[in-house]
Amino acid sequence: MKRPNRLLMCLALTFAGSAALGQSTTGEAVGQRWWSHIQFLADDSLEGRDTGSRGFEKASDYMAEQFRAAGLQPAGTEGYRQPMDFHVVRIDETRCSLDLLRDGKVQPVTLGDDAVLGVNWHAAENVEAGGVFVGYGLTVPELNYDDLAGQDVKGKIVVFVTGGPADMSGPIKAHYQSGEERRKALLKAGAIGTIAIPNPKSAEIPWSRVAASRFQPRMELRDPGQDVPPPLQVGIVFNPARADMLFAGSGHTFQEILAALNADKPLPHFPLVVKVHARVGMTRSEAKSENVVGVLPGSDPALKKEYVVISAHLDHLGVGEPVNGDRIYNGAMDDASGDASLIEIARAMRDSGTKPKRSILFLSVTGEEKGLLGSQYFAGHPTVSGTLVADINMDMYLPLFPLKYLEVQGLGESTLGDDVRAIAGQAGIQVQADKEPDHNRFIRSDQYSFIKKGVPSLAFKFGYIPGTAEEKIFKAWYAERYHAPSDDLSQPVDLPAAAQFNAILENLAMRVADADHRPQWEPNSFFRRFVH
Repeated sequence: MKRPNRLLMCLALTFAGSAALGQSTTGEAVGQRWWSHIQFLADDSLEGRDTGSRGFEKASDYMAEQFRAAGLQPAGTEGYRQPMDFHVVRIDETRCSLDLLRDGKVQPVTLGDDAVLGVNWHAAENVEAGGVFVGYGLTVPELNYDDLAGQDVKGKIVVFVTGGPADMSGPIKAHYQSGEERRKALLKAGAIGTIAIPNPKSAEIPWSRVAASRFQPRMELRDPGQDVPPPLQVGIVFNPARADMLFAGSGHTFQEILAALNADKPLPHFPLVVKVHARVGMTRSEAKSENVVGVLPGSDPALKKEYVVISAHLDHLGVGEPVNGDRIYNGAMDDASGDASLIEIARAMRDSGTKPKRSILFLSVTGEEKGLLGSQYFAGHPTVSGTLVADINMDMYLPLFPLKYLEVQGLGESTLGDDVRAIAGQAGIQVQADKEPDHNRFIRSDQYSFIKKGVPSLAFKFGYIPGTAEEKIFKAWYAERYHAPSDDLSQPVDLPAAAQFNAILENLAMRVADADHRPQWEPNSFFRRFVH
């Protein structure tokens, strides 16, 4: 029997008269069921679902029960769960200071207003070192591009502006800005620390929110794997509005660097005159958390050991610095929305009685906000025996307005791009490539953990046409709600559009699961290199 197209059914139910079909079958009602999961996961009682917290455990219990109710088989190492251990570090600013030293004089740097001190499990508690400005701080062997070349950075702190040259392709630029790749290059060159200056051209959130985030706990996998380079001794993020104090006496100003950025001209490289003295106080502890994993087994004896992964992250930021008196960072869109979609897609597959050829694995991961840690752990320690052939990741896809355009990150990198074009086209939805590649979103969520293992992957946002009201809504959400307490249950959401998105992803997963051939990287994709 031919499987019914869930997307076309959803659209029909959305626009048909509710009197004939019954209110419970309308797109609004389907979206309301999706929203009901978010109402639980983003409720204040879960306190922002911080990794390892009691609120996260409640969310994990909920996801496991919903997976069971949707007919998924347990696919963790302990039922539906895949537990892991973490190191936890918190900054203690009562024991911290940051100073710039020049000509025997000390210029204090105000933590929060001027800069943010990072912490890690192995951070040095007292560092004094010279600094070198190295442009974007990128080392890209494929392009013979190296901002560290010819610079004496051994034993020093490198200072850089985030981003990269305008003529460097988005995927390459994103990959080499990732923390792991940057650390590999800096450790090889002998640097001991970094000062990152956020590029004002691509800032997503105001500095005040960056500053507030410094009190969030830093978490690291106790078993990170052999491929992960160790952290540097010190990591600092500097407010671009105060960055000129770093360049005092060097013959350069931050305004000069901004002018070069805005004109897409090469950035200068030069030693700083000031030395940096950082004193870091922190507390250390341990924590446990888990991924939640369920599977719809494949029906084809030859293909059922191949897994199409549908993923979202369950954690958010927990309880943090208050904004307008609110301290709970609920994470409704980021990413309770993706977890709700996992549940509803699994439920829809159960209700349709679908029997995919390949297995479909539903994965709700922990520790995304701590550096993609849960997905990194799963990709390195899969809980199923077989081959992961694709990851379809949902992170904050933002159904804030009707779904006319679907922005797909990774669209041109693998044959999954052809699949999503075909499925969206059936609904009259136009597919768009990433409109803001300098924001590095393709490496900033859990799909990147799979990409680094050679698995073709996609991620999504609701798209828009520049200059429209939808663009204004999208960008205002980032400015006002991203990583803020206002990403809560009191925000505008288009429920029928969310239901429509879920149907698209359900059909996409089924298309990939039933295809004759597994997805492949395109021959010219940068990410093809990760295939083992």
